[in-house]
Amino acid sequence: MAEFADVSNNSKQKLVSDMKVVVADAEEILRATAGVAGEKIGDLRERIGERLRDAKLRIADAEAVLVDRTKAAARATDDYVNDNPWRAVGIAAGVGLLIGIIIGRR
Repeated sequence: MAEFADVSNNSKQKLVSDMKVVVADAEEILRATAGVAGEKIGDLRERIGERLRDAKLRIADAEAVLVDRTKAAARATDDYVNDNPWRAVGIAAGVGLLIGIIIGRR
């Protein structure tokens, strides 16, 4: 279950990162077309600007949620290890053994 949460968090981090790149690119396009005249272009620039502002807010919210969840998972892991140190050592040793076996077969 923890592996799934890690993959999910990594996917979310990648998505947030990718969205920041898209927003930056769109802002660059808006700056590049600032001198272009025309009613349709003006309307389009305005709509894109509004959507970019909304996207930035959503990205910031998603990033905050992701950070909060990551911190909560880290606290839960820390609490578990502090409450069950020998069990945590046993689990780590077992995982290490499995990785060793997998690597040894190659």
